[in-house]
Amino acid sequence: MTTTTPASLAGKKLGVLLTTPPDHPNFRPAVALMNAAVEAGVRVYLYCIDEGVKAVASPEIQALKTRGQSLFGCAYGAGNRKIATDDAAAWSGLTVLADVVGSTDRFVSF
Repeated sequence: MTTTTPASLAGKKLGVLLTTPPDHPNFRPAVALMNAAVEAGVRVYLYCIDEGVKAVASPEIQALKTRGQSLFGCAYGAGNRKIATDDAAAWSGLTVLADVVGSTDRFVSF
């Protein structure tokens, strides 16, 4: 059995799909996972879709962006929810999500 130590995580890439808003029970565990990954030297690529676009402007998600992590939001989902596609995230389509899935070492969704 192989164990992964934090030192061996440095330089890895984690893709995260967030489909839940900040008031959903899965939001805090998602943020905790992303923060732990960043602390271990993992590069985080977060794509917010569906109700997750409501989380883009949250302090927790913006703090990850401030720390240099990649933040993408679904432009279609934002438009459907009347959320401005400002500079809070790189607003895009599903092609970017496909790129995140295909180019990260691990991918999880909440």
